[in-house]
Amino acid sequence: MDERRRKLKFRAWRRGFLEMDKIMGGYGDAHLPTMTEDQLFQFEALLSAQDQDVYQWILGLAPVPPQFDPDLIADIAAFARTMTPGPAASV
Repeated sequence: MDERRRKLKFRAWRRGFLEMDKIMGGYGDAHLPTMTEDQLFQFEALLSAQDQDVYQWILGLAPVPPQFDPDLIADIAAFARTMTPGPAASV
């Protein structure tokens, strides 16, 4: 994995909001190796946005601003729906 992808992977896993760490980090693990330059640019821009905002977009609770790729958000949301909930979800 090249330097840029390694840095993006690191940033994706260290969001500071546990749910976003799992979603963005997991998505990065699965997709960073095959992303195009444009996809890398879009993912990098998304990593610069506030966690709470991105989380709302992923959940569909707020509209995705025009500067972000709605297809990427939809793809991340679909990925998040496939994730196994943790033990706290069953309480």
